[in-house]
Order: sequence, then C-alpha cells, then structure tokens
Amino acid sequence: MTPPRAERGAALLTVLMLVSVIGVIAAASLESLKLQTHLSGNMAAIDQARQYALAGEAIARTRISDVSSTDRTTTLAGDWLDRPNAFPIDNGTATAKLSDAGNCFNLNSLVSQSDEGERVVRPMAVRQFEALMTLIGVQPRIAGEIAQSAADWIDSDTIPQPGGAEDETYARAPTPYRAANALMADVSELKAVAGMDSAIYERVKPWVCALPAPELSPININTLRRDQAPLVVMLLPDKLSLAFAQRMIDERPATGYSAVENFWSKPALRGISPPVEVMAQTKIKTRWFALEMQIETGGAELTELALIDGGVNPAKIVRRSWGDGA
Repeated sequence: MTPPRAERGAALLTVLMLVSVIGVIAAASLESLKLQTHLSGNMAAIDQARQYALAGEAIARTRISDVSSTDRTTTLAGDWLDRPNAFPIDNGTATAKLSDAGNCFNLNSLVSQSDEGERVVRPMAVRQFEALMTLIGVQPRIAGEIAQSAADWIDSDTIPQPGGAEDETYARAPTPYRAANALMADVSELKAVAGMDSAIYERVKPWVCALPAPELSPININTLRRDQAPLVVMLLPDKLSLAFAQRMIDERPATGYSAVENFWSKPALRGISPPVEVMAQTKIKTRWFALEMQIETGGAELTELALIDGGVNPAKIVRRSWGDGA
C-alpha cells in the first residue's frame, strides 16, 4: 500500500534529519579522536623528554662527583660555568647548563638552627641581606623591613623583631595568612613576606636562593662573576665598595685562589680583618650546583631545574622542578 504523498514527504524529512544528526555525531567523534590522539602523542613526547632530562641529571651528577672527589678547589677551568651545552637526541635537541648555586644570598641563613631544630634569627645574615638589597637598588628602609620580616618568617617564635612581621601582620591582609615559621623551600616564598612587592621581588630574585640548610651563604671567590660583586660587598658592607669588589674579582688568579686566606690577605685589603664567620662562609670549593635542562623532542618542550649537592659522594639531587621556575 502506497502512503499518502504528505506522509512520504514527512518520512523523507525524518530520514534527512537522521542523516544530518549522524553526520554531526560522526564529525564530533572524529574530532574527539583526533584530539585524543594528539594529546596522547604530546604526553608520550613529554614523558620521553623527562627521561632525557633524568639521563642528563645522571651525567651531571657523575661529573660533579668525579670533580669534587679529586679537586680541592672549584674554579672556572674548563669554561663550565653558566655555559649551555647542546647535544642531539632522537627527534630533537637537549641543552644543559651548570651554575654555582651557592653564589647567592641563602635566605635560610637568616636563622641558625640548634640540634633540637629551634631556629633563631642570625643578625649577621640579616645585615648581609639588607646590605645586598640596598646595593642592588632597594631603598634602605624597605630593605631593612624585608630582611627583618624574612627572618621572622623562618624563625621558630611568633614574636616579631623590631621592623619585622609575624602572624598579626599577615592576619590583616585582604586574604589573611600566617608566617611559615619554617625554612624556605623556594625563593618564591619571599613574595609573601611583609614589605615585598612584585617589583622588588623581580629585582631581588636573581640574587637569592633557598639552600636546604640554614648556613651562611657559601660564596665561592673562585667562581664569582664580575657582575656578582655585590655578593662580596655584602660580606663587609661597611668596609668594601662595589668598585673595590669588582677589582678584586678582576685580579683573581687565572687558576683561582688555593686558600681563602690568600684572598683576604691581598695587599689592597690590608687593615681589613673579616670576622671568623665571614672567613668561614668564603669558599674556594663549590658544594651546591644548579642544573638547568632544556629538552625539545617530538614537538614537546620541557625545562627542568635541579639543585645538586656535590658535597656528598655520589652527588645527589636535592630537589627538582619542571617548568620555568617561580
């Protein structure tokens, strides 16, 4: 039996609608499949990049262990400092760069720590941090506030120093928070310290580090660059000028200093007697190394930043992060 003409038209319209819906579903499914395939490919490439980065770590640790166990000093010999070394990998490239991770102000040096874990403010480090910030252009009043507040952020007690800040200060923030009262795990914690703002943080960030020990900044006079002269001045801010510190670095022997005493006994420093603590924090051998790896493979890009402890044998990774850092 032949259906009426009107019903034949409705049936055709229904068929056309079904075809259209099926077409849309098929297109969406294909697009989803394409996206899933693309994401799977990216994940595989990133995973491969991480494996290359871990291999780079192993090579760096082996090299640092070899050098640290045989050399009494760490110098610029071999042109290794801050030098990007590129090497080919399957379907991409990798670049590794080592730097002296101790040539910075160690934020955790703002406290000293007892065997029981009690952390108390270390005035010498507070003065050094304040002097460093002033040298790089931070106003003295603000530099003092940040230095005192950063020490309060780390120490064990909840009593603010003169000019410092503890919980009651941070409780008044638009979004209240509390002081950490613990060693800093990353320099980005400095953003939360009273007196700090984004402009000052960007100025200070290249000069500071958060080593995993509350020790005075271990400045290696054999690996300092000329532009890092403020790190020398901060050791004796009332006795050394920036120009003088730059000249001291310029006049460093090509093979480096064989003893810390050789640096402080230079004729130009006659009459300047550094405290025992400053002598002790001046180094000729590097313990902490920073490794930066840049991996490009299969269309994926990956950056790894790692802190390596060369003071133990074999050298070990203390921490690592993936990405561009804080």
